[in-house]
Amino acid sequence: MAQPDFLSNSRVAILGLGLMGGSLALKLRGRCAQLLGCDTDPTTLALARQQNLVDQLSDKPGDILPLSDLVILATPVRAILSLLDDLPDLHPGSAAVLDLGSTKVQIIERMQVLPGRFDPLGGHPMCGKERGGLENADPNLYQSAPFALTPLPRTSLRLRRLAEQLVRLVGARPLWMEAETHDRWVAATSHVPYLVANALAAITPVETRPLVGPGLRSSTRLAPSGWSMMRDILETNRPNILAGLKRFRQQIEDLENRLETDDLAAVEQLTAQGARNYEALVK
Repeated sequence: MAQPDFLSNSRVAILGLGLMGGSLALKLRGRCAQLLGCDTDPTTLALARQQNLVDQLSDKPGDILPLSDLVILATPVRAILSLLDDLPDLHPGSAAVLDLGSTKVQIIERMQVLPGRFDPLGGHPMCGKERGGLENADPNLYQSAPFALTPLPRTSLRLRRLAEQLVRLVGARPLWMEAETHDRWVAATSHVPYLVANALAAITPVETRPLVGPGLRSSTRLAPSGWSMMRDILETNRPNILAGLKRFRQQIEDLENRLETDDLAAVEQLTAQGARNYEALVK
């Protein structure tokens, strides 16, 4: 039996038209009953108007939220938390609510206290670019990416099906999980790698630029990621990130100690362990 086409009958409001929200809007154009957009940045609004990105555009959430039955929060995490606090006053009716935030535990806790007329679900697509903003948006950004979905006990079956339809429409792969598991895993796969990449870029002498090759480029690719987004991540996932940094520091100390004692056999074992883990993670 064919699944109901929830999305084509939905009036979708996307709050935040940067890289993630803008890419989603590009993909959803013409695929829902009405597409509404909101951003507070004048440059982003001007570009969205130039692109005819959405059917209705505003810099005030209260202008578009009452018109929507699916609200997608595509801002940095702290802004999502603030919008969830304001949502009952901004939207007088009922609506499904999905976020795209990089951490989930605090967002799920805030969703849990929304009035019963809202149907909430946490989400996080594992994709992106080093440079954000609508100018870098791409309708294929989500293609083949895992898209974490972290339901609440109150999340309806209808919203679960709608979320899966949306995720598959943008080309991503739905992955259902608990919010706590998500935050622990993403600290290891995204948040600690950002700090490590940034630290490696910081300690590499600028005078070595003539010899910079693909190794350093790939290892430090995350270093220029926007601080405003990363600050929110560090604030809302600090324990998991600290645990990851401690594991990384221990590995580096082990390598350093073996090199200091000229124990290259032990260094080989440590690097072989890393190579095996790499194969298990990405192959």
